[in-house]
Amino acid sequence: MSKDLFQAPDYYLVDELLTEEHKLVRDASREWVKREVSPIIEEYAQRAEFPEQIIGGLAEIGAFGPYIPEQYGGAGLDQISYGLIMQEIERGDSGVRSTASVQSSLVMYPIWKYGNEEQRNKYLPKLASGEWMGCFGLTEPDHGSNPGGMVTNFKDMGDHYLLNGAKMWISNAPFAQVAIVWAKNEEGRIHGLIVERGMEGFTTPETHNKWSLRASATGELIFDNVKVPKENLLPNKSGLGAPLGCLDSARYGIAWGAIGAAMDCYDTALRYSKERIQFGKPIGAFQLQQKKLAEMITEITKAQLLTWRLGMLRNEGKATSAQISMAKRNNVDMAITIAREARQILGGMGITGEYSIMRHSMNLESVITYEGTHDIHLLITGLDITGLNAFK
Repeated sequence: MSKDLFQAPDYYLVDELLTEEHKLVRDASREWVKREVSPIIEEYAQRAEFPEQIIGGLAEIGAFGPYIPEQYGGAGLDQISYGLIMQEIERGDSGVRSTASVQSSLVMYPIWKYGNEEQRNKYLPKLASGEWMGCFGLTEPDHGSNPGGMVTNFKDMGDHYLLNGAKMWISNAPFAQVAIVWAKNEEGRIHGLIVERGMEGFTTPETHNKWSLRASATGELIFDNVKVPKENLLPNKSGLGAPLGCLDSARYGIAWGAIGAAMDCYDTALRYSKERIQFGKPIGAFQLQQKKLAEMITEITKAQLLTWRLGMLRNEGKATSAQISMAKRNNVDMAITIAREARQILGGMGITGEYSIMRHSMNLESVITYEGTHDIHLLITGLDITGLNAFK
């Protein structure tokens, strides 16, 4: 078992922009990842299994709903703290960060923002503590980038709703106790429903044979005449803007998380370049390797500044969906490019489980696609700057 020697790069002294609380939160998450995730993650990724024993630790470092008010079990932290936690977790593994992102932004966030007080008090404390895990049902077999075309639906049966349909590519689905499911009512309006494991007709088959996010549990949500109590409807927001608001929060977390994956690849490649001797000297002394490393640290630094500013805008309630899309697209693209370049620096060793780079590279192939694909985010920026809709 290799020791986690990670040292975080901070070329522009971004730490000086952080508060003491930010740094305490970040450092606690970093130490937890080094202690609890790094020693086991390669084994679990090889086995394609999520390490469920870390759920309690994720809750302890505030990874579940860090910005949710303390009265509901959250940590009451700001958006930069949330981002830093996601950065550190994804430095360990994108799949583990996915688990935390879903719980925070796609399950707890809609209950907090769109639910009523009874729903908040019933679900949020259990989700914050990790006693219950949740998942988010939006994507369908035939509707990914076009979620508004969903066919999952519910009918008013008088004393309950009857839910039918299916969702796929759902993180946490195989073990989640709670699912936030987006479905159309009889008028075609999209609403959120809280569906609990054990409701008759609700099943969550697991998705196998993934080459990416192997340490994250992925599955489907199947609804076959599921009776959902009327009190499980999220009452305070409907329409496509409701799930998209959740995705804004998740995409923001991903923008930070991708920096963590990039940092880990860069740090691994930098250390290796100083230790690996070829032609009588460390390979880091050769111009082409220095070019790779210099470009890596430049792109990481740009991404750090981008997300810090976005976090400040989020704290002030000023960040737009388009600004979040830009950060998600830029930072994930940056991270996947760095992972590929870092793998080349390590040569053949870069494909082995002895180093984290190939795992990060495979994981980022999912991250660049989910929560809005690379191309869709490009078009969101295009729409924002031109006012012309390329989607229709």
